[in-house]
Amino acid sequence: MTVTSARLDPSAPEAAIAAMADAVTNWGRWGQDDAVGTLNLIDEVARLRAASLVHTGRSVSLSLPFDMNGPQRGWRRRTNPVHTMLDTGTDAERGNQGFPHGIGGADDVIAMPLQCSTQWDGLGHIFDHGIAWNGRRAGDVVTSDGDLVTGIEHAAPLVTGRGVLLDLGRHLSPVTGELDDGYAITAEDLDSCIDAQGETSIVGAGDIVLVRTGQLARAKRDGWGEYAGGPAPGMSFTTARWMHERDIAAIATDTWGFEVRPNEFHDAFQPLHQVVIPHMGLTIGEMWDLDELAEACAAESRYEFLLTAAPLRITGAVGSPVNPIALL
Repeated sequence: MTVTSARLDPSAPEAAIAAMADAVTNWGRWGQDDAVGTLNLIDEVARLRAASLVHTGRSVSLSLPFDMNGPQRGWRRRTNPVHTMLDTGTDAERGNQGFPHGIGGADDVIAMPLQCSTQWDGLGHIFDHGIAWNGRRAGDVVTSDGDLVTGIEHAAPLVTGRGVLLDLGRHLSPVTGELDDGYAITAEDLDSCIDAQGETSIVGAGDIVLVRTGQLARAKRDGWGEYAGGPAPGMSFTTARWMHERDIAAIATDTWGFEVRPNEFHDAFQPLHQVVIPHMGLTIGEMWDLDELAEACAAESRYEFLLTAAPLRITGAVGSPVNPIALL
């Protein structure tokens, strides 16, 4: 039976986190050496099924722009991307690049935290009482040399499969298409959205679930404000059971933190992360732009598609920028 947010004791996060971790653990499920968690659920059969979902060939990018106009405000030293040109057309015109026979070119460099914009959280990103995914000691997994065990590079060939959009913003707030900050999306909300959207939004094993709250649409219209780290609609802590029962491979939202903020407990910080990453082995995406996809899905009354969202193959990273592509 799925637990609802009404049964949470907001004064007891430690007990709730421990109980939920026991209820949804996947430790040992894919062997003691596993490095990718629920991404194991996207197998060859799942990818073939996903490929058959391409009907029109329409391609939709689900990424925010990676530029200085992003949402970051400096929390945990997260900044927006800094893009610098190393060689320019001006250099080429002046002939000072040192190339023969008139050839010239441009080069550039970008500096940014790996989780400053549209991104995946890797399995080495969050620990529970010093324990990482699959029951390993956090200090044995992530050191100053990076994530030595579950680095994001292990996920690079895997994240292509059936994507399913659950447009909770449109479903629960049909006038605005946007949930209020602080709204906790429950399992009941997810199931009612699936019922309303129809058969193509039924979530099954190995699926990559995209949850649109509409908060990003609001931020794009009104300005970033506290989008990065402030109040937001998001997943209720109790939805960990829903995600586990359906054996999803990954999940992403259009919010900064995936789960509802403020969190549902007193004196807590991202308790749902604390359960689903180190215990379930679930890959989480944040700051995905789902607005164009939502319009396309609503127009076609079809909420499933081929999704490819490979992280950059950055050795030892605990997260990665991504440009997810939905093919309809």
